[in-house]
Amino acid sequence: MTGMTAPLSTSPPTALTTSVATPDGPFTLVVAPDGAVLASGWTDDVGELVALVHPSLRTAEPDPVPDDHAAVATAVGAVRAYYGGDVRAIDDVPVRQASGPYRAHAWDVLRRVGPGAPVTYTRYAELSGRPAAVRAAAGACAMNAAALFVPCHRVLRTDGSLGGYRYGLTVKRSLLDRERAAAGDAATLAV
Repeated sequence: MTGMTAPLSTSPPTALTTSVATPDGPFTLVVAPDGAVLASGWTDDVGELVALVHPSLRTAEPDPVPDDHAAVATAVGAVRAYYGGDVRAIDDVPVRQASGPYRAHAWDVLRRVGPGAPVTYTRYAELSGRPAAVRAAAGACAMNAAALFVPCHRVLRTDGSLGGYRYGLTVKRSLLDRERAAAGDAATLAV
């Protein structure tokens, strides 16, 4: 559902918000009533997340709900499972972001970059079908509102270094280390 555009309306759509405690700090979600993640990240500042949502999807002030509310339960469960070691738990959580055709496609491509297998911005541009568009690929990462579910943390600089991350390099390193460990465990189990 990444890249899905919603019709423009005269009133802002409703959204719900909740936070989950994680080893990397509070993880806050802004979720549509149908359960699609509109924005998420390691912050307790809901306004910061709402500002990342495309205007056609934005709500003025999401309603806070408990983390077991039906609309947020799937996303909350996936975050908890991810931190519990199931790093693929985030893969099927619906996400709704809006942008131009390239960025929407690039976000869909990013959801197919597997845990434990980060790619460089150059490779990400190639995977998105525009090998010369490295800056556009980096821009898709920078404009991603749905951190973790659209795993922009899995993209590294061309030299293999971490590069930037909206929620800090400590969080990015933690996520990559967690995924590398889980991928190593899976490889060990497969032997």
